[in-house]
Amino acid sequence: MQKLDILTFGAHPDDVELGCGGTLLSLVAQGKKVGIIDLTKGELGTRGTVEGRLVEATIAAKLIGALVRTNLEMADGFFENNEAHQLKVVEQIRQYQPSIVFCNAPDDRHPDHGRASTLVEEACFKAGLAKIKTNYQGVDQKPWRPTQVFHYIQSKSLTPNFVVDISGFIDQKMEAILAHSSQFFDPNSKEPNTFISGASFLEFIKGRAKEMGHQVGVEYAEGFITHKLLGIRNFDSIIQQTT
Repeated sequence: MQKLDILTFGAHPDDVELGCGGTLLSLVAQGKKVGIIDLTKGELGTRGTVEGRLVEATIAAKLIGALVRTNLEMADGFFENNEAHQLKVVEQIRQYQPSIVFCNAPDDRHPDHGRASTLVEEACFKAGLAKIKTNYQGVDQKPWRPTQVFHYIQSKSLTPNFVVDISGFIDQKMEAILAHSSQFFDPNSKEPNTFISGASFLEFIKGRAKEMGHQVGVEYAEGFITHKLLGIRNFDSIIQQTT
């Protein structure tokens, strides 16, 4: 077992980079150990191939500094929030024992995102139940429940409960996104245009981070939603806005 500080789940191979890539880069820079779990291979995506997207995901993970990137090979578009799929997620949580889990937005344009959000959050709770038995790669696993589950904001303009300053990492975030080269803007591509393949979508991603940052007085930020009350021990890390 390789214990991680933060384990991040995405329904598709580029969700994590889009939603919280800057936050992961910031955490890695602080010495935190992070990992990424993709639920599906994104096989229903209009552009790219499964094989190509797996290579792209590996490159993006290296750019972020993730120690682990695993694909659970659930069915893109058709995975369900059921016992079998929850147990797959439970195995990963118990394997890496993260303190914090990031996962998809609770409501979004793509129906997989909201479903993945609920699936992961429920699995995080059940991972702590001793009577749920799992055996991963021949090893009986012990119960483990993350302290917090945070949902990164994606396409829809949801109101965050908090934002993370990523001002020093926006360029690296965009580089990690563009590692998924089959999916995003390429003027030489002959593949069909999609919702995310135009240059304007990349501008939107950067603009969203700019908007989030502006609200708290920093240049760029990423927003998160939590369904659990947060507690703090001190006020030293609160961002001070200028007047």
